[in-house]
Order: sequence, then structure tokens, then C-alpha cells
Amino acid sequence: MYNKISVAIALAFSVNTQANTDSGNLPAVPEKIEITGSRIKGVDLEGTQPITILDSDAIKRTGANTVYELLQTLSQVKGGSGTFSTSESGSTSTSTPAGQAAASLRGMGPSATLTLINGRRVAPSSFAAGTQNFVDINAIPLSAIERVEILATGASAIYGADAVAGVINYILKEDYDGAEFDISYGDSFAQSDEGKIQLNALYGTELGRGNLTVFADYFKRNQLNASDRSHTRHPSLVNSYSYLPKLSNTPNIYYYSSQDGNELAAPSCKSALVTTEYGENICAYYPNEDDVLSPPFESVSAGFMFNQTFGEHRLKSDFFYSKTKSTAYSSPAAINQLDDSEGPFVSEEALFIFDDENGENPLLSSLYIDPFSTYLGQESWGFAFDARFDAPRTVEVESQNLRLVVALEGYLGDWNYETGLTYSQSKSEQEAVAGIYNRYKFHAALSGELCSTGEIASLVDGVASCNGGNLLPFYNPFAVNDAQNDAVLALTAANPTRSGKSEVFGADLNISGELFEVNDIDVRAAFGLEVRKEKLSDIPSSDAVADANNGYLVDVFGFGSSIANAQRTQFGAYSEFYIPVSDALELQLAGRFDHYNDFGSTFNPKISASYRLDETMLVRAGWATSFRAPSLTQAGVKLRTTTSTFDCGANQAVADLFCEGDGTLVTVNSLELGNSQLNAEESESISLGFAWSPTTETTFTVDYWQFDYSDVIDTNMTAVLGRAISDATLRHCGLVPDGEMGISFGEDVCSVTDNRGLRIDQQGAELNEILASYVTQFDPRNQSLQLYRDHVIQLENTGSQDIKGIDLKFDQRWRFDQSSLKLSLDMTHYLAYQRNKPGTDSEEELVGSFRYPENIARVEMNYDVNDYYVSVFANYIDGYDDDIEGLRGREIDELNSLGLLDEHDARKVASWTTVGIRVGASLSEQLHINVAMDNVFDKAPPRVYGTARGFDSINHNAFGATYRVGLNYRF
Repeated sequence: MYNKISVAIALAFSVNTQANTDSGNLPAVPEKIEITGSRIKGVDLEGTQPITILDSDAIKRTGANTVYELLQTLSQVKGGSGTFSTSESGSTSTSTPAGQAAASLRGMGPSATLTLINGRRVAPSSFAAGTQNFVDINAIPLSAIERVEILATGASAIYGADAVAGVINYILKEDYDGAEFDISYGDSFAQSDEGKIQLNALYGTELGRGNLTVFADYFKRNQLNASDRSHTRHPSLVNSYSYLPKLSNTPNIYYYSSQDGNELAAPSCKSALVTTEYGENICAYYPNEDDVLSPPFESVSAGFMFNQTFGEHRLKSDFFYSKTKSTAYSSPAAINQLDDSEGPFVSEEALFIFDDENGENPLLSSLYIDPFSTYLGQESWGFAFDARFDAPRTVEVESQNLRLVVALEGYLGDWNYETGLTYSQSKSEQEAVAGIYNRYKFHAALSGELCSTGEIASLVDGVASCNGGNLLPFYNPFAVNDAQNDAVLALTAANPTRSGKSEVFGADLNISGELFEVNDIDVRAAFGLEVRKEKLSDIPSSDAVADANNGYLVDVFGFGSSIANAQRTQFGAYSEFYIPVSDALELQLAGRFDHYNDFGSTFNPKISASYRLDETMLVRAGWATSFRAPSLTQAGVKLRTTTSTFDCGANQAVADLFCEGDGTLVTVNSLELGNSQLNAEESESISLGFAWSPTTETTFTVDYWQFDYSDVIDTNMTAVLGRAISDATLRHCGLVPDGEMGISFGEDVCSVTDNRGLRIDQQGAELNEILASYVTQFDPRNQSLQLYRDHVIQLENTGSQDIKGIDLKFDQRWRFDQSSLKLSLDMTHYLAYQRNKPGTDSEEELVGSFRYPENIARVEMNYDVNDYYVSVFANYIDGYDDDIEGLRGREIDELNSLGLLDEHDARKVASWTTVGIRVGASLSEQLHINVAMDNVFDKAPPRVYGTARGFDSINHNAFGATYRVGLNYRF
């Protein structure tokens, strides 16, 4: 059934077989290719489903050093915040794990995209991104990949869990004959050093009645700091300040201790004072001064692919090992009281350093000096201050990944079979090396209760004394550049650790062949079984875990993790049928049953069809259901220390009580609780498209796709706050009791009642009346209900998403006597991205909103002549709304004063187009050179005021113009 359209589609999207992959005249099992999206070998089903294939030549021409860089050439993985790189890494539990990256199709999140290597699963990272487990694509060595197949539609009927948005399948090199060595170096054109170097080697040879292919790869990249670029060096807005300056810039006096009720700057503040919305002049902090836009990263990997033929059977094995190292940074930790509330106290003696020559101290005279209890319970007199530590929270992470597959394939009669065993492991170790301090030792140091050994003193007859060493003088946070003072602080430093391990054990069996023949029509089928066991452990050191017996406090400031320890077994059985109804109509039918021992069973069907209208045009359609099992982290996490954000713009009742009626986003400290009763996330997908190939040199495809995604797992603090308005079991005075869930309210709010005398934690209490009483009695700065800390929020099936879009691809090649010219277009247009607003049943439209561009496109022109090629391409990211709603009122006021907002207090982020060039040449049969330049016009990313960085690090980057030069030598 070969015709113009099938030939054209094959030329445009299928694998290019390179001459150097020929392994000679080895006896071999006749190989039938299996394409992602089908288990039936030897049948070309590319026409029935929207699949993108990057072959080895296309991979080389991208100039990518890593899998993440490679995938950035595809529109299907852009848009939304699902795909992330090391640029989003941080040292806290709310950050993505240091040095790791993930791919997300259609912006639906990395856990909704199934990652395969040679059609089999890979162990996810042991460190989750939030509570989403994901496969770290930085651990997959790009040099070992022959091609990448991307199926951007639901595929659980074939592959089981996680194939909600689709599948990315990395096919490794095999049967290679020869040797080659690659070296490359790249950097930006800026004065800073973001250099990256890569070395890799590939060797393959006949071995017995088979082939051994071996590879090794090394990659290293330097970090990029926000201070290295003019457009990120300074804060976007003056009013994006924090009240907590670094200790080296000297603390502010907390407003509670100021007689005029205003925050006060110390006389030694080094930076220009900032005027707040309350008219105060304070010493401020801006996070961009410590922001690392791209952390350092280093990886080494090696592995082999070994095949051996025995008659009509072939033994196949592949193994790889990778080791990555990275360092993540977060802004310096805030210094709080022992119970984590604002404004730690220090002795009034701390301000004696500001006495003038007459012994006068105007700053000290303007304060309330109050009694407070030291760490050891002694009474002291002093005042409260606002500050953060100097050093950014710095975490080093080392990850090791290995994967071993042993498979046997061949023929039993006319049926092809393949069975295999898989073991995959991801192991990570994390250590905080700077910027983390023990809260108890620090508070002991503030009161002169720390010993020179670093241990906290004990009270003997009412006097602090040390069992060993000497009692140190109190730490003075206002004394800058004092070596003795700094040495006291250094003794309070801590180095919490975290160890994680994720494992997948799998066994599978697949058979495929001709099921029967009817009227000269061969109906082919595949049947398969799969058994899998998954294990995950994520164990932090004890000083990084919240403990209910200790008021949910973590022993260190600004750092927390959680314990997750879970395992599950899974069994799956599937069948698939290929039915060529006629020369024009082809059908694919599939169904899969999966059973999990923790959440139950699910069945997912799929049907797809293609119809050739004539020799040049084909239409195709598909329908499928898919699912994502709750991750082991989501099912097994125990009180993950994190932050939760509630959206007052989504629920007016919540806004009136907790946001002064404004529709702002508020972030608070919380504890996230796993849920063993979670249901699987479910999706129904539809695709409809056509392909037109008037010649073998022209292909034009348009595909409409749609996902109805339900029961999405997340925490929903907005909803919990909404439910707490009427449900007193979710309202707690002080900390949430161990074993319960809900919202923690502050002492002052808990001291007032409504008109009937009911407290906030009593059923039937009117919260609006309690708010009015609280405001009348205490006149707080923020006239909303006073929240305390460590709200306990359980994961739940809370969300839904309805996503629709169109993919458009065009390829046109012109062939000349000794050269060719090819024009390509790859574009994604989002029609809708609707999701329910947190805490409500109403939906919001995300297309065109912050980080959800409506259009994403790449256009490329390739010119090949003899042994040379030149590629010029442009990447386009559409504009979208800035995240103005998430800003504080003072920031919105500043934007209005600058004339940057429209009459609706809205602003558009500009679209971004960057141009790149690739040039390659074969200098001889052995030596090849390639040069890559990205963002050749050094175009800065569009300004975004809705992020502290001042740009969107998901859809844009701040590198500017960069280059890469590579050499390849084939022996």
C-alpha cells in the first residue's frame, strides 16, 4: 500500500539510517521496527497518530548538549510550567531538585508524560518536584541516543500509567560499527563565564554473532548569576523589596518594638533606604542579588548495548550509568523567633555600638525595651529585629542513575515475540553546605548561652555554664565586620542532609503477528503482559523534618524536607489490533487493564483510524482514555514542610476574611500530608488531523488535539480555607493537633469572639463578626484574620483541566544537482486551557495568561551542499498576560505610577523571537566540525513584573547570544 503520501510522511518524519551504523554481514533476526504508540511490529502506524521523530542527524544539528536542550526545539513541550530545567532548581522543598530537569507535553506536568528508554520504563527521580515524581532527563546521556519519538496524545491503552499527555521514547544506539569521538565547547558572548564543555566517545564492533556498542560522555557547565546580566542585575520594581535585610547590611528594628509603630533602619545600613507603603524608611533586600539563573552542573555517564543472535532468536541487553552533580541556591533564610513567628528578640546591648560620643543613642531611645525569655528561660530585656542571614541557602546534590535491561526476541512460528527484565534505579544525596543555621543554637547565641564547643549551655543555679569550653559573648546581629562576632554565628551553622532512592523492577512479554486473514486483508495483533514493582524512599536527616512533638518546628531556619517511604506492585495486560479494512482505511484498536495493589484497577481503551482520500491526502482520528496513578510520594509523604498559596481572587468569601477583600495570592508556611485514598488522575483524549503530500518533497499536517483531564492531585489551601468558614473541625487555635488537618489561627484572633460569644474554633462561629472584633480590639496592620503557621493540608483529587489545541507542521524540500534546500515549520496553537479555580467550581482560562502563550512556533531553513550544511531558524513565543494579580498592592501602585498598566490594571508580556544558526562541514572522511549560535541578535527576554527575576525562566532565558563549537572524529 505504498503511495505518495506514505512515502512523503516516511521521508519527513521517520528515522534516517546512517551508513556508519551498518554492522556488516552479521547473521541477524529479520528486524521489524516498533514505532512508539504501537506494540505491533512491522506495521507502519505513523499515519494513524501524531508522532514526531528526531533522528540522529536531526539531533546532531540541534547543537544540543543535553536531552533538555534537545527537547526545547519542540513546540509540544513548551507552554505552561510543566517542563522545567535546572534554572528552576533551588535548595528548598518547594523548588525543583537541584541539577535535575523534566519534560512535560502540553504543559500538563512532568508526571503526566511517560518517559521510556527503548520502550521500557525508567525509575523516576527519588526527589520529587513538589509531590510530582518525574524522570530526570538530565540523567539520560544524549550521546547514547539514536532517535527520539514523541507521541503527544493519550497512550495508556498501550503503555499503562502516566501516558496522559503522551510518551517520549528515547531509542538507544545499537549495532554500531566503528569508533568516533566528539568534543565541544560553548559559552555566551558576555564577559561572564557560563562555559560548557562536552566530551563523548562511541565504539562498536562485531562480537561473536552479535554486536557490542559502548559509549561514554562527560559534560560540565558553569553557573549563570542574575548579576551577570544587565536585565536581571537590578530589581524590576523598587517596591519588590523585602523587610528582611541581610545581616551584613544590618537588621531593621521590628515595628512592634518601635514607639511610633514603624519599622526602623539601623544607622549602619549600607544600601539606600527604601520608603515603604507605610511611609517607613527601611534597609531592604532584593532577591536578585543572590539569584542563580542557571546553577553549575556536571555529569558523567557510560554504558553499552550488546546483542547476540542465536538462530531466529536474539539476546539484547543495554546498560547505562550516569552520575550528576549540581549546586542549588535559594535566597538567604529569614531569621524568626524560636516558634517561627516574626521579630526575634535581642538584648538592648546590641545597640550600644550606636552610642554617640556623648553616650546618647537616639535609636535606642525611640524603642520599647520589653522583657523576653531567652532559650534557657532566663529573663532578658531587649527589642525585636528583622533580618535574614548573609549566605544564600546552598545545597549540593549528587545523583546516580543506572539501568539494566536484558531481553530476548525472535520468532515462534510466524509470530514475533519479545520478553525482557528491567532494573532501573535513581539515587540522590543532598547536603546543605552554606546558609543553614540551627534555630536553637542561634537563639542561644543571641542571648549569650552558646559555648565555644558549639553546644548550648545549661543553667546551673540560675547561671548559664558550659560542660566543656567557654561561654561565648552574645551574638550581636548589628555588629558588622566583627571577626569574633562572626565566629559565634559560624558555630550555629548546620548541614542537614537528604537521601533518596527510587527503584523499578519490571518483567514484560509481548507477542505480535498476523491474527487472521479475511478477503486478502491481514489483521495483525499484539498481546502483552507486564509486571512491575516500584519502590521509593526519601529520608532527610532529623534536623530537617517537622516534628509534631516539637510544635512542627524544623531544627533549622529556612529549610525543611519530609519523609516518604512507599512501594507498590502493578500488573498489566493489553491487546492491540491493526485492521486494514481496505486499501484506504486502517484501524488501530487497543485496550489495557492495570491493577495496582494500593489504589485498585483501571481499564483504558483506544481507537484510531486513518483514511486515504487519494494518493496525496490522509485524514486521521483517535480517541483514548488514560490515567496517572498517584505517585509514591503523593501516597506516602508524611508532613512535607513546604509553603501553600491561596488565591483570594478565586473565592470572595476567602478574600473578605483573609485578604482584606483583595484578590491577591498569599503564601504561608504549611505541612503537606500524603493521602493513601487518592484516586488515579484520568484523562480522555481526542485527536483529529490530516496530512497532505502533493509530492514526495512536500508534507503538510494539521492535528487537532483535546484532553479532558480530571481528578488532578494537588493541595488546595483556597478550598480548605473556604471549607473552614463553615467547618470548625478545620479551624484550630494555635498549632493543628497531631493527626488532624486544617488551618492554624493566631493567639489574638483566638482571644476574641463573635456576637454570640463563640470563639473561632467553635462550631457555628460567625467569622465575619470575629474579624470585626479582632480589628476593633487589636487594630492590626493587615485587617484580616490572623493566621499562625504550619497549616496541615492533605493532598486530594482537586483539579480538572480541559486543554485543546492545534499542531501544524510543514516541510518542503527543493532538490538541486548537488544540493538541497528544506523549509520546515513546527507550530502549536492553544485553543483552550481551562482549569477549575482553586477552591471554587468555576473555571478559568489560562491561554494567554501568565506562562501560557497562545502560539509557539519554530521555522527553519536548511541548506545542504556536498559535505556542508547551513541551518537558520527562528523560535517564537507568543506574548501573554503578566502576573499582575499575584503582586502586592505597593508593586501595582508603582507599575501604575510608571504608566505600565492599562485601565484594568493589566499588562501584556511581549512576544519573543530569537534566531539561531547551525553550520556543519566534513573536512575529511574522518573529521567533521559544527558551529552553533543561539539568539544571534542577543535579544534580552521580555520584561515580566510578575516574577522576582524580572523574566519568565520557563518560556524564556537570560543567556543572550551564545555559541558552541564541536568537533567529531570518526576512526
